[in-house]
This record gives sequence, C-alpha cells and structure tokens, in this order.
Amino acid sequence: MTQVVLASNNAKKLAELRRILTPLVPGIEVLGLADVAPYDEPAETEPTFEGNALIKARACLEVTGLPSLADDSGLCVDALNGMPGVLSARWSGVTKSDGGDAANNALLLSQLSDVPDVRRGAQFRCAMAFCSTDGAEVVELGEMAGRILHGEQGEGGFGYDPLFAADGHDVSTAELPAEEKDRISHRGKALTAIAPAVVAALTS
Repeated sequence: MTQVVLASNNAKKLAELRRILTPLVPGIEVLGLADVAPYDEPAETEPTFEGNALIKARACLEVTGLPSLADDSGLCVDALNGMPGVLSARWSGVTKSDGGDAANNALLLSQLSDVPDVRRGAQFRCAMAFCSTDGAEVVELGEMAGRILHGEQGEGGFGYDPLFAADGHDVSTAELPAEEKDRISHRGKALTAIAPAVVAALTS
C-alpha cells in the first residue's frame, strides 16, 4: 500500500486530517509522525501559513523519505487586525502540553471582552502543503468564515473551536457533528483541494 505522512503530532488534529483525507485518497495509507522514526520538528519561522506548512512538509519528506503533507492553520480575528494568525497555537505563550488551548482561549476572550457582536468577525485559515519524492510541491488554501462567541461552547474539536461559530451556524464548531465540520472547515477545504495532487503523485 502506498503511504503518505501527515506531519503532525497533534492527536486531535491528526484524527481530523485522517478522517477527511482517507476517503479522498482510497488505497493510500495515511501515517502520522508517531508512525515514523522520531525527529526534531523544524521551527515555524515563516510569516505566512503557506511558508510554515512547506517548512514542515519538506522536513518530513527529508527525514522519512515518504511523500509528506503538512498544514499550518490559525484563527484570524478582524478586530485584532488578523491576529493571532500564524501565532494562533502560541498566542498566550503557553505550550500545548501546559494547557495552551485553554490559555489561548482565555486570552482571546479577554482581548475581545468589550468588542460588540458586529465586530467579532473572524476566519479560520489553513494552508496545506504536499511534498512528493519527485520534488514536486503543492500548496492549497482553505478558509472558514464566522465569528467569535462570548464564551466557550461544546466539548468537541480542539484549539479555538469552542469559541468560533461558522457563518450560517448558531453553535460553535466544537458542537458540530464531525461530518458537518469537515464539510465546511478550512482544513476540509484545503485537503479536498490538494487530494487530486496527492493521488496523482502516489499513483503515477
């Protein structure tokens, strides 16, 4: 079976990416970083989602020798001039292992505490990069527009999901069924867009 590596150690993100990608690339085994020899993940030093996704995909390909996918995603809040953006995962300065999601959400709510509903627009954005063994590189983008809620809602998802309601929905993305979230999400759109390139590279 042909293999592709999703360059992520985030178990919840990996589950979501596998759930979306597997039906799109039938007959291809989707590995995570836990399935390959461990390596030091590169620093995400680029100012764009696209640049950071490519950093991760290139590093994974170089170390594993396998075709590699990597995403860089974040929340862009209108009232914060597009921030946290590429800094989303480390917005509070607290690492994920030390409760980063909770700290990030608390900080965001604090920063928007006096912002009215009409100015709480935001977008989840994702850049998905694919690096194949023949040197080809593809990047596709996805976006999910919505708004920031006034408090956390729901137990599903991860990251800022409990604070974000997508356009056309009255609940947070943490409260959506997985199938509905995948259909409208930034990652779902980016993976759907990049899947043909993955299939073409791995079956040619």
